[in-house]
Amino acid sequence: MSELTSPLLDGLGWVEHGFGTRHSAVTQDGMASLKQIHSSLAHVADRLTGCVGEGDALLTDNAGLTVSVRTADCYPILLADPQHGAVSAIHAGWRGTAAGIVGEAIGRMQNVYGSRAEAFFAAIGPGIGVCCYEVGEEVARKFGMESAGRLDLAAENRRQLIAAGIPEAQISTVTGCTYCNADRFFSYRREGEHAGRMISFIRRV
Repeated sequence: MSELTSPLLDGLGWVEHGFGTRHSAVTQDGMASLKQIHSSLAHVADRLTGCVGEGDALLTDNAGLTVSVRTADCYPILLADPQHGAVSAIHAGWRGTAAGIVGEAIGRMQNVYGSRAEAFFAAIGPGIGVCCYEVGEEVARKFGMESAGRLDLAAENRRQLIAAGIPEAQISTVTGCTYCNADRFFSYRREGEHAGRMISFIRRV
């Protein structure tokens, strides 16, 4: 299997998207990208290719411009605003999630395009699952946990999407734990510094 897609976003008809796997042939050539720094910084992409800057979310309403992120345990999240033809690609690791990268991306789309959160559709791609994601006390406390334990980063990002105003019925999750499934996904925690990266992308057509 190569790229995975969200049936929810597939049903919109005006976007093309994909969540990468270790078997995907997709690269970021021809796509807008970021120097990802595990932050809450969101940038507007207005040129077709290359690195836009340092941050962890890209947004655009330019038809044909593909925004993309790289992951290998962190969660890729794709947003689509049908009312304004705007899209966003988000890289959400624990640091970015704790810093509210999802809310920042939604807020930028509201400010730049006049988007309304209740109109958004969102898809959360594969990342390290709660089955495998053990975190220490310092990280755990950032998510309201009392002690070290397993962190459900997908659920936390889903909660933040809902808190930002996106209806739960308009959020989908493309499942698959990147740590568990070595045959399908790269995993930084499993493979270390030499782990590959998976490209997730979205564009307005």
